[in-house]
Parts: sequence; C-alpha cells; structure tokens
Amino acid sequence: MTQDTSGKSPDPIPGWKEMLSRRRALLLVVAIVLLVIALAGGATYWAMAIAFLAIAAAAAFIPSAPAIGGAEPVGVADTQRDAHIIAFADALGDPCLLLNRRGIIVHRNPASAREFPGARLGDPVAFSFRTPAVLTAIDAAMQTDVPQTVELHLTVPNEIWYKVVISPLRTNGPGSDPSLMIVTLQNLTEQKRVEAMRSDFIANASHELRTPLTSLIGFIDTLLGPASKDQAARERFLGIMRAQAQRMSKLIDDLLSLSRIEMRQHVLPRGTVDLGLLLQEVSEGLESLSQDAGVEVNVTVPGEKATVTGERDELYEVFENLLENAISYGGDGGKVDIALAPAMGRPGYDYLVTVTDYGQGVEAQHVPRLTERFYRADSEAKKKKGTGLGLAIVKHIVQRHRGILTIRSQKGEGTRVEVLLPR
Repeated sequence: MTQDTSGKSPDPIPGWKEMLSRRRALLLVVAIVLLVIALAGGATYWAMAIAFLAIAAAAAFIPSAPAIGGAEPVGVADTQRDAHIIAFADALGDPCLLLNRRGIIVHRNPASAREFPGARLGDPVAFSFRTPAVLTAIDAAMQTDVPQTVELHLTVPNEIWYKVVISPLRTNGPGSDPSLMIVTLQNLTEQKRVEAMRSDFIANASHELRTPLTSLIGFIDTLLGPASKDQAARERFLGIMRAQAQRMSKLIDDLLSLSRIEMRQHVLPRGTVDLGLLLQEVSEGLESLSQDAGVEVNVTVPGEKATVTGERDELYEVFENLLENAISYGGDGGKVDIALAPAMGRPGYDYLVTVTDYGQGVEAQHVPRLTERFYRADSEAKKKKGTGLGLAIVKHIVQRHRGILTIRSQKGEGTRVEVLLPR
C-alpha cells in the first residue's frame, strides 16, 4: 500500500460521487416503479412521465449530506465552513490533525505529514500515537467536550518533546455538539533543552562556588582555633585562602563575561583588529605561564596586515583562553604552535587561526561537549585550575564575530583548535 507523505489535503469531500450515485440510483428505481404503475393503468401516461422526469432531474442535482463527524470515516463536508477549517489547519506551522467523533483521522496538515508520516488518513489516531497519556486526553476531550493538554515525549529516532492540545470543534455553531477534534502538536524540544541547561548551569555554578567557600570557611575556623598562635600554619593557610578567593573571583568574572556576551550575541561587533598583532600580544601576555610550564610557544603570522571587523577585547579573550588551555592541558608535549593564515577554500571566511598543542589530547566522545559550560573531559582536567567556562565564552564570542570554532583532538596526539573569521 502506498503511504501518503506529501502532506497535501485529500479531496475535501471524498466519496461524494459514490453518495450521489447511490441517491440517484434510489430515485431512478422509484421513477421506474411509477412508470410501471402508469403502464399498468394506475395513472395517466403523461402524468407519470412528468413525474418520472422530475424525479430523474432531482436525482441529478440533489446535494449529498455532509460527511465530517458522520458515518464516513474519511472526509469533510462540502461547505465553505469546512474549507475554511482545512485552510486554517494547513496554514499552521505546527503539526495539526482533524479527528471525527470516532477518533478517525480525517485531515492532516503538511507539517503533520512531515513529522508524523505514519498518521494516515482514515486510520484511528491510536495507530499513530500509542502513548497512553495522549490517548487518554483525546478520549477525555471527546467525552467532556473540554480542551485537554498533555506532553508527548518521543525517544526514537531522536528525543523530541511535544505539547499536545486536543480541542473540540463545533462546526455547526455555538451550543452544537462538536463534530470534530482538532489536535495540535507544538515542538518543545528546544525549550526543554534550554530548561535543562539552565538547571545544570545553576547546579554547576553553585558547586563551583561552594567548593572554595567550604575551603575558606574551614581554614578560617582553623585559624581562629588550633592554629591561632601558629605563625607558620597561619602563613600557609592564608596563601591557600588567597588562591581559593582568586578562584572564586575568576569564576564570577567568567560568569559575568559569559552573561554579557550572550546578551550581545546578535549585535554585530564594530571596530577593526589586526589579528597578527593581537596574537603576538596574547603570546607575550602568557609568557610567564608558558615559562613556568616549560612550554615553548611558536607564533606564525604573515608579513602583511590581517585586519578583521571585531571587538578587540573579546578577540583577545578568545585567543588568550585557547593559548592558556593549550599550555595548561597540552603542555606536556613541550610546545604550542599558533598560526595565522588565509582561509583557503572556505567561502565567506578570510582568515584561519590555529592553536595546536602536542599533549595527551582528549577522547573523541568528549570533543563535541568541550564548549559546554563547566564541562571537563576527564579527571585529570578537573584537577587543573580553571572555571570550566573558558571554551563556552570562546564559542559565543566567535559566533558573535560570524566565525566558526572547530576543535579536533585524539587521545595521545594532542589538540588542534581552529577559528575561522571573515574580514
């Protein structure tokens, strides 16, 4: 059997020819009976002939009865009102189904045909939606004539959430019995994802702040108690407390920075930045860190200017974060390379900046999540100092500058980060 996936509405009055044929046949039978009576002498020939012609004409032009909500499992009435209902359903961007009182699908709009190809015309709605909550809501709407709302959670082939609204539709005006049920499905997947991210963000931020705070409180209690007169312990504890306070300060700065960047996400940057000069400044600013880690930083830039439109401070933050990560997490490779070159073969982009380290790298399954807030690839990464927000900030800044951020890494082979930027 061929499955209709075109999303086009069926003939708004399927079966009308058959219905008309049945009525015409019935009237013709009556006419023939009258003609037989006339020939038998029960009436004058001319009177019966006129009656025969009148009945035949009625058979040719009599309209059929509306089908929506009636005995026909598929179809809608041949009325302007029902044409408007179909036009309204088809205009919706969300999937929409029309059901008759028996729960049969009598119409589906193009969106429902795309997202639910299994919802075929003429089938009971239970064939397409097997979730008990949805079927219960449809039954309740039919029994009570009260709109029902329920959530539909699909996990195959991908996880998708829908808000399902089932509303009785009174096609014959207020006060009449509903002849149709209109079922609309609003995709809530992105909303659910954002809610989950917000919840995770709050939990992670609270955890990141609680850890140094707990440490500070513990050291303060120690200094006020057993170590109150121990000068050596006091100096050591104060040093640790200072480091923990700086960690909290850095976390708060990163949170504020991320919030500010997200608020300006859709505002195009202004100003011009020389990328070659900027990369040299970033390298010089982290020279002390690289020396302490025993890492050689090599910067390669072209002789000519490489100017892009952008916010200098934000782009500085991008490459500072990337270089600092390369030194901190990939420094065991002994060197880090930063290179600026024309973006060859990448239409719409002019410059490619790469930051490459030769450390341990990360496993492939972690790479897509490295730009998530507070995400750390493994236990070793968690031991390093940092807030877990650096790459999230980098991603948002690059997107604001209409660029592309790509991270390539393999365990044991180092990590390469690419930033494509337009002029």
